[in-house]
Amino acid sequence: MESAPNGPPTSPGRRARLIGYAAAVGAGALWGTTGPLSTALYGEGAALTGVGFWRVAVATVGLLAVGLARRELLRVDRRGLLAVGLGGGALVALFEVGYQYAIAGVGVAGAATLLYTAPLIVAVLGHLLLRERLTPARVVLALLVLTGVYFTVRGGEGVDTLFASREAGMAAGVTGGLLAALAYAGTTLLARWAVPRYGSSRVLFLELAGATVLLALFLPAFGQPPAPPDTISGWIYVGLLSLGAVVGANLLFFGALKRVEAAPAAVAATIEPVIATILALALFGQALSASGWGGLTLVVASVAVGYLIEARDARPPGPG
Repeated sequence: MESAPNGPPTSPGRRARLIGYAAAVGAGALWGTTGPLSTALYGEGAALTGVGFWRVAVATVGLLAVGLARRELLRVDRRGLLAVGLGGGALVALFEVGYQYAIAGVGVAGAATLLYTAPLIVAVLGHLLLRERLTPARVVLALLVLTGVYFTVRGGEGVDTLFASREAGMAAGVTGGLLAALAYAGTTLLARWAVPRYGSSRVLFLELAGATVLLALFLPAFGQPPAPPDTISGWIYVGLLSLGAVVGANLLFFGALKRVEAAPAAVAATIEPVIATILALALFGQALSASGWGGLTLVVASVAVGYLIEARDARPPGPG
């Protein structure tokens, strides 16, 4: 065992879990740029569905280029192709469309916090499907996050003015956010099963490739063809969305899932609405009321408590 500076001995297991928790927080921070970057794209006339399609499509092309040099990235059995490529791709496609409607309907902060109804879904489904422990602390944390989400969504200001000409109102935004949360929970649980079998890079590529194909097929069928950005700045925003909020964030999150269970990893990633809210306020004037800030604070506090619980649970028992 190593000794942490000015602290108790740190076991390899405890250190790995804390690294996993930090990776999940890093993923959440990168995901927090999705709303502001998407909002910037809307400002350039991009369609809601087009933003989701192009960010996964560009990420897929980038990973495919890597796969040409690392052929193992492209090798997968039929089970992985169906479960991860088709099933995971469908979940990512649902997330992309739902989340864009949430951003336009309830604002950046509201959309980001709506995603974190997902920890409650993950905690319950992780117990039912993966036999992970459903401890009282995890249930309480998930419910606190859910409460914070409610107050944050209700406390959004400045969204109606920004998106006055959009079809996505609050009802569509809340529905989209909840669908995105369901998809997020599903991909979290799928990654818990798939990453140990296929590796994080391969799982990410299969999910993104599947989502790209499904969106390319179904969006035109529903009268929403994904028109590409028509400005250089638009492509820059798409590139940042793809490299940071898709590839970088997901690789960090998959790395977290190798070290901690699905439920605490999902709770840790709730740093996302903090980053999203700060950027939305600074860039677009999307503010929160006092109750909204209170809800967001509750989400942040739940993340901090999650850190303490993980550190306590990972601490090796003392002598005697």
